[in-house]
Amino acid sequence: MFELAPVSLWLEDFSGLRPLFDQWRAAGVKDLRAFLRGQPDRVAECSRSIKLLRVNRRTLQMFKASSFEELVGNLDRVFRDDMFDQHVEELAQLWDGHLHFSSHTVNYTLDGRRLAITLDATVLPGHEHDWSRVLLAIDDVTDRARAERAVRASEQYARGLFEHSPVSLWVEDFGTIRRLLEEVRMQGIDDFRVFTDVHPEFVERCMQEIRVIDVNRQTLAMFQAPDKPTLLASLGKVFRDEMRAHFAEQLHDLWNGKLFQQREVVNYALNGDKLNVYMQFSVLPGHEQRWDQVLISLTDITARKKAEAYLEYLGRHDVLTGLTNRSFFTEELQRLERKGPWPIAVVMVDLNGLKAANDKGGHVAGDALLRRTGEVLSKLVEAPATASRIGGDEFALLLPGTDQAGGERMMEQLRELLALNNQFHGGLPLSLSMGLSIGEAGTRLESMVHRADQQMYESKRSFYANRRNDRRSNWAPLD
Repeated sequence: MFELAPVSLWLEDFSGLRPLFDQWRAAGVKDLRAFLRGQPDRVAECSRSIKLLRVNRRTLQMFKASSFEELVGNLDRVFRDDMFDQHVEELAQLWDGHLHFSSHTVNYTLDGRRLAITLDATVLPGHEHDWSRVLLAIDDVTDRARAERAVRASEQYARGLFEHSPVSLWVEDFGTIRRLLEEVRMQGIDDFRVFTDVHPEFVERCMQEIRVIDVNRQTLAMFQAPDKPTLLASLGKVFRDEMRAHFAEQLHDLWNGKLFQQREVVNYALNGDKLNVYMQFSVLPGHEQRWDQVLISLTDITARKKAEAYLEYLGRHDVLTGLTNRSFFTEELQRLERKGPWPIAVVMVDLNGLKAANDKGGHVAGDALLRRTGEVLSKLVEAPATASRIGGDEFALLLPGTDQAGGERMMEQLRELLALNNQFHGGLPLSLSMGLSIGEAGTRLESMVHRADQQMYESKRSFYANRRNDRRSNWAPLD
């Protein structure tokens, strides 16, 4: 049995250790570990006192020895380098009175290959008094140790990717949400969207059942959190307001079996800042039946959304006056013509004396008049009414749901605001010519704009005719 055992067996005589240990105890040694580490030569002395009596075939095969004699003659090549600490530990276990000891250590084959081994040693029955027979079983676990190192390296690599990812990563447990969805399905619900519309509290319940398992460093930075416990204790501040509608859509996709999702959502940092984020949601492989591990990545697109909003603003607004521009005015005309509400009033407005102001004070003076016009018109209108700059000195008011009397009131209010503006600003007075047109359902708004334009031009001709007859006018030469 000894000879044919599938593991390496060593029969050794440790009786030479007993006198050494007794000598050191008599000299006052209490902590053998510290004693041996402080005097490494003593470890070699211990090793020399141990006699190898016999090994089995598996031992010779494992250590690449052709014979017992070759192995004994080269033990210094087998026991060396990084096995020192574990050998000290084995000796210390005997010192402490244990008749059985074990360790994970390394040996070397005679051809120089490093072996990771597990060692189990037992003082055989009947030899407890002198340790003259000790059986050591050595198992080669090099492949297992290599695989374990590979697993640890892989785990460390994955953890590094997770922790140092440049996007926010969340590992979450949606297992309870899956159970809630299944309970709803078992109730016979087919149209989940109608169900959530009727029961918004179900969406809220599901939000509360999300369990966050882990987040990475970028998540803490992005959400202004000092540490993970603080963030996880403040999730109610992160997922709120607009997030509910986005999460409802996420539930609808899950209901329909979509385990990978992408969408733009809104979250909030702990300092209250609104974050526009691009979310990618994926149930991790192997967890499709339980949803107990879900990876969510969040990319901060707040700056991009602000840039898009600004570009959209520039595309629909006049930078100088802050009013909407001709492109918006054209789109709004088309929308109102399709949807109303009727009646609709159109007021066309023209800035008087812009060319004269430019001639007298340069474009700075003309731009000042245009900005003042924008201030007056923006104060005048409230949604759903709009005020647009549609040309150099031309403006238009669209007043849905406004009849003739309402349009005339709006023009009167405009004149009152003009008077206040002129009292506040010195220099050239702000003067506007206006024309009004009213349309009922089915009226072409372009024709209304044309009629309002004609009235405005009549008002403008009257303004300049009166100016020619007024020698006290502050205006420069005629446009």
